[in-house]
Amino acid sequence: MKLRNQPDSDLLRKQSESANIARDTMVTRGPITPANRSVRKYYEQVAALRDQRVLNEMNVRSAFEFLLADTAKLKGWTFIPELSGKSGGTLIRPDGTLRDRNSLPRGYWEAKDTQDDLPTEINKKIARGYPLTNIIFEDTQTGVLFQNKQQVDGDFNLGNPKELAALLNQFFSYTEPDIEGFEEAVDEFKESVPELARGLVEKIQHAHKDNPRFQAAFEKFFDLCRTALNPNIRVEAVDEMLVQHLLTERLFRTVFNNPEFVKRNAIAAEVERVIEALVSRSFDRTEFLKGLDRFYVAIEGAARLLPDFGEKQHFLNTVYERFFQGYSVKVADTHGIVYTPQEIVNFMCASVAEVLEKEFGKSLSSPDVFIIDPCTGTGNFIVNLLRRMPGRDLPRMYREQLFANEVMLLPYYIAALNIEHAYYELTGTYEPFDGLCFVDTLDLAEGGQHQLGFMTEKNAERVERQRKAPITVVIGNPPYNMNQQNENDNNKNRKYEVIDRRVAETYAQDSTASNKGALSDPYVKFFRWATDRLGSRLCIKQ
Repeated sequence: MKLRNQPDSDLLRKQSESANIARDTMVTRGPITPANRSVRKYYEQVAALRDQRVLNEMNVRSAFEFLLADTAKLKGWTFIPELSGKSGGTLIRPDGTLRDRNSLPRGYWEAKDTQDDLPTEINKKIARGYPLTNIIFEDTQTGVLFQNKQQVDGDFNLGNPKELAALLNQFFSYTEPDIEGFEEAVDEFKESVPELARGLVEKIQHAHKDNPRFQAAFEKFFDLCRTALNPNIRVEAVDEMLVQHLLTERLFRTVFNNPEFVKRNAIAAEVERVIEALVSRSFDRTEFLKGLDRFYVAIEGAARLLPDFGEKQHFLNTVYERFFQGYSVKVADTHGIVYTPQEIVNFMCASVAEVLEKEFGKSLSSPDVFIIDPCTGTGNFIVNLLRRMPGRDLPRMYREQLFANEVMLLPYYIAALNIEHAYYELTGTYEPFDGLCFVDTLDLAEGGQHQLGFMTEKNAERVERQRKAPITVVIGNPPYNMNQQNENDNNKNRKYEVIDRRVAETYAQDSTASNKGALSDPYVKFFRWATDRLGSRLCIKQ
């Protein structure tokens, strides 16, 4: 591996001025040219740093970081600095990770000091298990590109705009085999899943009429849904739960390598009993879902690129969101199906930790801190909090002081997988997260009308334990749908007698706004619930 001589400041400045002569002809899908605006800016920054005799890695890398982050936008990729992950059990933290819109890693970047021996530094990173799928190593004078675990022939002279542009183009054009066709498969899925879902609904409707075993199993499950989720829930809504389970259960088993999921999870086991009664005489489950094989294989192949569980979690969040965009616009509209970006989750959890410490002299894992995420979605907030707690406190917090609720079936499944696996990674012990309830949080303010049962006996026990907990922190991102896409689609927010009355008695009564209809938004109702739930206790962060 040959390292070229470092160009001096005058040469860099001349190259920058020369590049400025040409217009920036870069287009979104075209190649990056030496005249590209980001390339010109890179040379200007490097020249300025050279003039200041700045040579150490932490300072000189900013120029290349800007270059990568700016050009990544042209591909629809996102640049994430210093994202930690695991490779072969070893913690790694590349200087930059680039993800596409499906949260899949597409490339990496590692900067080194100009005083370092680049080949030696590269070998150190390889020995530590840094991914060689598509990674740039550079020291502002030389760039080295690895793709598919092999070094691309030759070094790239970063002082030469043509070679720099060639490096960037080769880097951004690479696609791993497991990602090939993934985007196309996802788009096809969004088109085909509504038709497939309609076919499942038809089969379920027939089973309601002529399948006695299904009728009995469904009636029991329907009663549980009425007591646990909504006393006015419609048969069609429960049918949709069955469809969601049928279409996605395979992914929970394969992406998370958890073949026992439907047996371990109390709610999934209850749904599976209804499904088994349905397919016993209505249709062949495997044969019917063959139409989605290509989609399943594409997701499973892409997920194999993510050895770290946290990465799989982020990936499945994106798949889940896009599933609902294709499967049911109404469901997505009513429940605000958009997961919270990890950066926002990090900020909110860090803010809670800081407020607890500075304002109350507590930590996240203090014995008298009880935390709830009332609309947990896929469990990201609880996972983030677990990773911030000392190992000695984890078992106590996990078993006694952390709580989360979810009212929708798919995110509930994913939350259970995410939280339980995160605890396993942190402690080496698998343990069900008894703080997770399949329940409508706003129903818990309604008093005794649902005390007869909460879906299953185990779920009911969890809900009752949560009710008695002295909650001191509420954290989360409640659903909001103030501007629903279709106001004429019988898709309005559900009424809650107690919470609606409390909103009317407080926010509406005290408000001078002319339009008080926005107070019916679930976000407002959750804020009212959280305030009442805390009372005069410790802290709220929403």
